[in-house]
Amino acid sequence: MKKVIAMGLALVAFGLAVYLVRQGALGGRRTVSIEIQKTDGYRLLVDKKPFLVRGVCYSPVPIGKDYEYNFWGDPNKPWLADGKMMKDAGVNTVRFYRMGKNPEEAREVVGDLYRKYGIHSLVGHYLGFWGWPPPNYADEAFKEKIRTQVMEMVRLYKDTPGVLMWVLGNENNYSFDRNVQRWSSDAIDALPTPEAQKAEKAKLYYSFVNALAREIKTMDPLHPVVMSVGETASLAAAAEHCPDIDAIGMIAYRGPGFGNLFRQVKQQFDRPVLLTEWGADSYNAQVGAPDEESQAQFLKLQWKDIERNSDPKKGEGNCLGGTLFEWSDEWWKGNENLPHTWSVQDTAGHWGNASYYTDAEAIGRMNMNEEWWGIVALDPKTSADGNNARLPKKAYFVLKSLWTQSS
Repeated sequence: MKKVIAMGLALVAFGLAVYLVRQGALGGRRTVSIEIQKTDGYRLLVDKKPFLVRGVCYSPVPIGKDYEYNFWGDPNKPWLADGKMMKDAGVNTVRFYRMGKNPEEAREVVGDLYRKYGIHSLVGHYLGFWGWPPPNYADEAFKEKIRTQVMEMVRLYKDTPGVLMWVLGNENNYSFDRNVQRWSSDAIDALPTPEAQKAEKAKLYYSFVNALAREIKTMDPLHPVVMSVGETASLAAAAEHCPDIDAIGMIAYRGPGFGNLFRQVKQQFDRPVLLTEWGADSYNAQVGAPDEESQAQFLKLQWKDIERNSDPKKGEGNCLGGTLFEWSDEWWKGNENLPHTWSVQDTAGHWGNASYYTDAEAIGRMNMNEEWWGIVALDPKTSADGNNARLPKKAYFVLKSLWTQSS
């Protein structure tokens, strides 16, 4: 009898150990509960506590390098210096557009940001949008290749402390809402009107994302799935064909605020909104000089709009926060095919947006400067830690005053 009791106690102990391992309680790790709750509005809960995303899009590429640079394996570990500055400013989330090729390096970065600075990570995949050959969401072989990559990403990082949510895509809907990375098929081309062709493309793309979301939840039910899109043009199609996503990642550049964006989402596709890109650049193309003051004021007004719409008593109540574009300037973006230009910060305007009225009358109305969006500037001089020195702009301090008050 004693032997049976002892065996029973051993089995109970084993069961408890398995439970604790699964919860991450052994070895100093634990699972953080993450959920999106809907009451009179939407809110994100982390460990049962309300969590408003105060985030930045993060890609610490040094001066002289481009987007292919493997910052994940940078021996100078720029995320440590950045993480400290982010924590000081009240940042609680970073957005990674894609993960590095070495999973151990990526886990180290995500883990360091979380353990040392309490910063969570949005882990993303472009869904092939900027690859070569260009994407084709009507092609089954292409979709299977992307599906395999996405599921491998989930498998690799679902148990990594600090992961907050999965982000699928970026502005992929611009391949049918606008003429970016166009794709088609014989069946689509045979449709009688451009409107019918656009509707079919939207159906194919959003149905594909929905299938990914469903499969992700089978493998990992603990982290919400976000679909990132550019603006609101095809939200009705998304609502029809992509019901299994948990939140809409919205990319919107509307000047000092977001206008009726949150109401549009509520009316067309009732899901919470996470602003996965928003912000303002710090160069005035009209006068040809840096303009940190205007950037700071735009970001202040934009954040106030985000914060207001996170509260159902003040706004639409469907905003979960946002990751501003971006943490640090990127010196390669103006001439990404010309490496010799990556060591000079380009001052040319690359596209126009009249909502940013301080320099809307620039020559050719090209007032958006791709290399000046950071709230932290890069100094060509090397700091003591081996990285380009980080120079906080006025926007950094304005956001710090807003974000540390609410943290």
